[in-house]
Amino acid sequence: MTIAARPARSGLAPVQIPPLRPADNAHPPFKIVSWNLLRRTGAAVDDVAALVAQEKPDLLLMQEATRAIGFLLDRIGGHYAWAPLPGRIHGLAMWSPTPWPAPPRVITLPSGALVHRVCQILDLGAFGIANVHLSHGQMLNRRQLRRIVSELPPRAAVLGDYNIVGPAMIPGFRDVGPRRPTHAMVEVLPLRLDRCLARGLICHDHAVLPRGRSDHRPIVVHLGPAPEAHVPGRFKGMAAAVARLRRGDGSAARVRRDPPG
Repeated sequence: MTIAARPARSGLAPVQIPPLRPADNAHPPFKIVSWNLLRRTGAAVDDVAALVAQEKPDLLLMQEATRAIGFLLDRIGGHYAWAPLPGRIHGLAMWSPTPWPAPPRVITLPSGALVHRVCQILDLGAFGIANVHLSHGQMLNRRQLRRIVSELPPRAAVLGDYNIVGPAMIPGFRDVGPRRPTHAMVEVLPLRLDRCLARGLICHDHAVLPRGRSDHRPIVVHLGPAPEAHVPGRFKGMAAAVARLRRGDGSAARVRRDPPG
């Protein structure tokens, strides 16, 4: 798959959440399942097909998916996209029972010393979804997250294996996924590595599922667009301030172009 990258924007400027359109509330919450499969020795096609049959998601996100997971299409049909990590046998994958408005695009992320990371971004129209498997370095994975956020529409969610310990601290995004541990380091230390951060969306329900043959437990979220009243006041205020500054800059530019006299 060709990896397309858009120019990175500097900083994390506040984003204006657009008002809801009638069509945004025309459908029930969108059900998303995210699962790190554990490459080679973890969940296989049969396990993924069983999860789909059980949960019936609108979208399934997978991390550490190998080429063999693509045989899912032969088992259950639907639509599938795979983005392998450069130089690795595994990567990110998405499956949906229905066609996407446009194929997921793939962006490159700041790289660590050993593993080069990518991210899948899907535009669903009403909001965007990012499928992630971030690095283990606690500064690097937050840099990668900021890069991803800069590519997302105003209403968006980031799901997957964050490998983050503690809060992600991304302005404008709320941690709306389940709070239970999803991974046990060396079967001893429980960690909540699999998460969902969202902006301009409401999580109507969430759950952590049994892990099966993987070392991660799948997470489930039911997302829908948030009314403007649910957008944090500080976030809206920051966006309004930026809009005022931009209008002011535009007025100043017009004055410079059209001096009096």
